[in-house]
Amino acid sequence: MDAAGFIYDLKLEHVFGISRESRSVQRTFIVALSSRGKTGYGEATENRYYNVFAEDLQSAFEDLVPFLRRYEMTHPAELWEEIRHRTGNFRFLMNAIDEAAWDLYGKLHGRQLTDLWQLPRTDLPVSSYTIGIDDIEVMQEKIREKPWPVYKIKLGTGNDEEIIRALREVTGKPFRVDANAAWTPEKTLRMAEMMKDLNVEFIEQPLPADAYADMRRIKDKLPLPVIADESCRTEADLEKCFDAFHGINVKLTKAGGLTPGKKMLESALKSRKITMIGCMTESSVGISAAAQLLPLTRYADLDGPLLITNDPAEGVRVTDLGYVFPDEPGTGVRLKADL
Repeated sequence: MDAAGFIYDLKLEHVFGISRESRSVQRTFIVALSSRGKTGYGEATENRYYNVFAEDLQSAFEDLVPFLRRYEMTHPAELWEEIRHRTGNFRFLMNAIDEAAWDLYGKLHGRQLTDLWQLPRTDLPVSSYTIGIDDIEVMQEKIREKPWPVYKIKLGTGNDEEIIRALREVTGKPFRVDANAAWTPEKTLRMAEMMKDLNVEFIEQPLPADAYADMRRIKDKLPLPVIADESCRTEADLEKCFDAFHGINVKLTKAGGLTPGKKMLESALKSRKITMIGCMTESSVGISAAAQLLPLTRYADLDGPLLITNDPAEGVRVTDLGYVFPDEPGTGVRLKADL
């Protein structure tokens, strides 16, 4: 294979605020793997919470390039195991390579991944649209600007209750609340009780990532389901999350790619847990890969391309009515010519 990678700055349409940071640019690392005239693409975004930066991804990738150029593509799952050993289980980089490998594999075989996996693209969950933390008036205006079937509301402030009630004045559409690990057990119980009659579907990651015991203690007292995000990174976290949460949010970047991400969702379904596919504000490269797993999910948060102004690629298109899958093999991604 030929192998290349580059850093790209995704410019956000609005300042994006969560409980622990705000940003106007999302840096990302895009990988291209080529063989027999076909090219597959994958992506991993920079993330300060996980202490992963774009330069780290690029440096580790460049160390792998000689191996990748010697590698004869057989099956992405086999390459994933090779990369896992060669990168010390560096999941963010593994994800970018795995997405590219699956995209390439599908293109080489002339088939879309959902077809290869025999996953029907019917009754797919519509993606939420994220409203980041900001002044309440700004958050209200974002909702007015973007009519959408369901919103993810970022919380984790000192006036969370005021925010929810104020946003409810603007729209009656369902909310999904994401505290990004900023709440205490007591606040989680209080907020869940307050929100149960405000058309809130679930709470995502209310407590710190390692607070499994506290989450187990309050889970059955909550009137709303709770979904694990920061607590559920890889396959190793599944059993703890199955005990402490009603469901899991799989993000391919932290999981390490489509190969483990698909297994995680299948395991959750087998255990009768709520399944969700999420994103880290990726471009259409990463979102098109994640969209291949939508048939395994009940909820989706794949709004990355909707939040940026300079998407470097075209692929699966996220709309308020669902998804438009391109009539192309693999994940359907292609980079724009003006890059």
